[in-house]
Amino acid sequence: MEDLYALDFDGVICDSCEETALSAVKAARVRWPSLFDGVDSALEDWIVDQMHTLRPVVETGYDTLLLVRLLLEMRLPSLRKSSVAEGLTVEGILENWLKIKPVIMEEWSENREALIELSGKVRDEWMDTDFTTWIGANRLYPGVSDALKLASSRIYIVTSNQSRFVETLLRELAGVTITPDRLYGLGTGPKVNVLKQLQKKPEHQGLRLHFVEDRLATLKNVIKEPELDGWNLYLGNLFRFLCHILLLYLYAVALFAKMDVLN
Repeated sequence: MEDLYALDFDGVICDSCEETALSAVKAARVRWPSLFDGVDSALEDWIVDQMHTLRPVVETGYDTLLLVRLLLEMRLPSLRKSSVAEGLTVEGILENWLKIKPVIMEEWSENREALIELSGKVRDEWMDTDFTTWIGANRLYPGVSDALKLASSRIYIVTSNQSRFVETLLRELAGVTITPDRLYGLGTGPKVNVLKQLQKKPEHQGLRLHFVEDRLATLKNVIKEPELDGWNLYLGNLFRFLCHILLLYLYAVALFAKMDVLN
């Protein structure tokens, strides 16, 4: 029986925490310039560091802009416009983000689509003006590149990242070109719906289905859908472990084949 893998991108294939955090700060500076007038490099570095910790709550890129501003309000009381920042900790954000997010969106009068557009525009500008630094802020997890190249299974990327960034990173960092029909990026709908689409395709009938995701909340959403009971679910760290196991197996096979030739 053949296998189909639906893979998240950020946190599964690519460690994009640094690039995501830096892009979020750049975009936040554009969106709320007056708030950053008194922000020095030390505070900005602190924000970037905390964004690494807060990566598990990020579902879509615009979340990062909200988090940057919230962190800023936590550190600088004079800038506070939200009712949640006082006394809030990073741990508190991790535990209550789904409750906090709609509150600050309303209190800051922000629009989801506008933030998504700004986030993409800032990343595009960074790519255009300093491509080397942008690429350098991303890295593939060890073994992932070889696993993607050597995989005989059907591979799909299912991500909330924008497709053009995923295509560029796979091409530049992994040497892999993915066709548009194998990439479901931002705007293609919730991941649970994408999985339903994939399993209904005639060419996928009879395949073993695997979904790899780095957010536990997303996996829980899949579990809630009886229609998706046929999917095997994995957290991102497990997939990276399996990539290493796969590579060791492939290298062992190649080594034994070489030994047979020599004998």
